[in-house]
Amino acid sequence: MNRSADTEPVVIIGGGLAGCEAAWQIARAGSRVRLYDMKPHRFSPAHGSPDLAELVCSNSLRSNDPHAAVGLLKHEMRRLQSLIMQAADATAVPAGKALAVDRARFSATITAALADHPRITIVREEINDLPEPRDGRVLILATGPLTSEALAAALAELTGSARLYFYDAIAPIIHHESLDLSIVYQKSRYDDGPGDYLNCPLDHRSYERFITELAGAACVPLREFEDPKYFEGCLPIEVIRARGDNTLRFGPMKPVGLEHPQTGALPYAVVQLRKENRQGTLYNMVGFQTKLTYPEQKRIFRLIPGLEQAEFARLGSIHRNTFLRAPEVLLPSLQLRCRPDILIAGQLSGVEGYVESTAIGLLAGLNGYRLATGRAPLMPPPGTGLGALITHLTETDPRHFQPSNINFGLFPPWPKKVPKRLRGSTRAQQSDEALTDWLATHTID
Repeated sequence: MNRSADTEPVVIIGGGLAGCEAAWQIARAGSRVRLYDMKPHRFSPAHGSPDLAELVCSNSLRSNDPHAAVGLLKHEMRRLQSLIMQAADATAVPAGKALAVDRARFSATITAALADHPRITIVREEINDLPEPRDGRVLILATGPLTSEALAAALAELTGSARLYFYDAIAPIIHHESLDLSIVYQKSRYDDGPGDYLNCPLDHRSYERFITELAGAACVPLREFEDPKYFEGCLPIEVIRARGDNTLRFGPMKPVGLEHPQTGALPYAVVQLRKENRQGTLYNMVGFQTKLTYPEQKRIFRLIPGLEQAEFARLGSIHRNTFLRAPEVLLPSLQLRCRPDILIAGQLSGVEGYVESTAIGLLAGLNGYRLATGRAPLMPPPGTGLGALITHLTETDPRHFQPSNINFGLFPPWPKKVPKRLRGSTRAQQSDEALTDWLATHTID
C-alpha cells in the first residue's frame, strides 16, 4: 500500500459495520479520516450492494431488551452515539422484541451519513497490502469475515500466526406473496396478540419427512484444502439435523410458545419467518442458514407446510469467515502487539454478530482517534458489555479461542449469588453504572 495522498491521521480499510462505525466516531470526535472500501469495483462472494454497511446474513440485530446481553450492549452503544444504532432505530421493521431493519434503507442511511460528513473521505478502492508504519498515522483494519486472500496473507505474515477460519451460512429469503396463508399463521413466541412472525406448522409426519429428506440432501462441497470450523451460534440447518432426529425440534424449529391462535393446538415443530423489509414483501427463514445446493434448497424447503409454492428472493449459501487468534495478537486497546499503529475492528478481531462487530468498531474508532491525537487509548470496564467483549478477545485461552457473540458468560463472575430471574436486570444496572463512571472519568470527545 503506497498512498502518498493519505493526509488524514486515521485510515480505515473496510466499509462494513465496524469500519463505518469507527469512521463516524473518529469524525465525531474531531479528526479527519479516510475510509477505503472495494465496492463497487469488486464484491465479495456474499455482497451485492454498492452501499456501505451492507447486511449479509440476516436483517436482525437480535434482542432489543436491555436485560439481555445483546440489548445491554446496544444500550451502551446508543449512549456513545453509535451511528449504526441510530440508523437501525430509524429503519426498524416489526420483529417482536428483536431489532430488525429494512436492510436496503439501513445501508443507504449509513452511506449517506458518512458521505455527507466533512471530515470523512470515502475512497472506493481495494487495498491488498498493509502499509509500512508512518509517524502520526493510525490504521484501522476492518475488512470483516471475508477479508481478501492477499490482505489476509499479509496480516498472517505480520502477526506470525496462521489464519483461523470457520464457515458461516446464510438463510434464504422468501417472497411473501408465495406463502400459503391458509396454513401459515401469525404469532410471536408466547405473545397473546398476532405477533410479528409468520409460522409454518409441522405435524409429526411432515417433520419426519422433512428431516429424512434433509439428511440425504446434496450440499455444496468444500474445496480439498478447506477444513470446516462452524460457529455454534450460526450452524447450517443440515449440520444441526445430523446431530440427531430431534435436534431441530429443540433448536430453530422449536414450537414452544407458538400455539395456533385460533385452535390453540401446539405443532410438533415450527419454521418461523421474519419480516425482511418494512413493506413486508420479503420474509427470512429464521435459523435456516444452509450450505445445501440451490436445487436442494428449493426442493426440501418446499416440503414445509405453507411453503409448497415458495418463491425465493435469495437462497442460502456459505462463505469463509476469517479472524485472528486475538488473545495472542491483540492488546486490550485493539492494537496489534507487533504493530501498535494498527487496530483491528469488527469480526476480524474474533467477535461474532452485527452488534458485536459494530461495538468493536466503535472502540477502535475511539482509540484510533486518541492514538492519532497523542492520547492514551481507553479500555472499557469489564462490567460493561463493551468490556466483556474485550475480555473475550484478550483473556480467552488461545488454544480454544473461537468467535463469540456477547453473552453474560463473558462478564465478571457474580461476587454473591443472584437469583436467575434478576440476573439480566442486575447486569444491566451494573453495566449502566460502570459505563457512567467510565464516561465521567475519561474524556470521550
